[in-house]
Amino acid sequence: MTIETPPADLALVSEKTLEHYSARAAEFWEGTRGHDVTQNIDALLRHIRGTPPFRILDFGCGPGRDLAAFRALGHEPIGLEGSAPLAAMAREHSGCEVWEQDFLALQLPASRFDGVFANASLFHVPRQELPRVLGELRAALKPEGVLFASNPRGSNEEGWNRGRYGAYHDLEAWRAFLQAASFVELEHYYRPPGLPLEQQPWLASVWRKT
Repeated sequence: MTIETPPADLALVSEKTLEHYSARAAEFWEGTRGHDVTQNIDALLRHIRGTPPFRILDFGCGPGRDLAAFRALGHEPIGLEGSAPLAAMAREHSGCEVWEQDFLALQLPASRFDGVFANASLFHVPRQELPRVLGELRAALKPEGVLFASNPRGSNEEGWNRGRYGAYHDLEAWRAFLQAASFVELEHYYRPPGLPLEQQPWLASVWRKT
């Protein structure tokens, strides 16, 4: 079931979701710092055209695990994070620049990035706002830039889940949003790797700006 969120409630979506993460920042770092997302990082990087180092926007960078990984690979990552405590941790852990911005109130430079890495972040954008946010990310990419996204998959339900707002897309619905935003699909897969589909809750996909 899709829950249509009235515009007046969007501020509440951001406020409560960010409060959830800010209150658990240290716990979130300890719980996720050891996660292996090499598969996702590789999926983004192998589709970027040009000569490295690449400019990468880590959209929803959390406490900075993946920022540090991109930097260690020799790239030029910048983080974007809505939670002030997580943004501070990301700067400390990665040594990278981190922009503190609400996903629903982005201020991004045009044609700046070779790639956008949205790992476990875009599902917090309500469906009604997703076309706009995808358009803003697309505008921030260079021509033929690449967007990676990984989200918990579902049956297109939307709403509050343990203090956080989430929209849980299936492949067909997610594909429709990205194609409408003028992205072309490069690949998709489910995670964690090597398990039956019913034990792979994450849908990962890679897209090129057209």
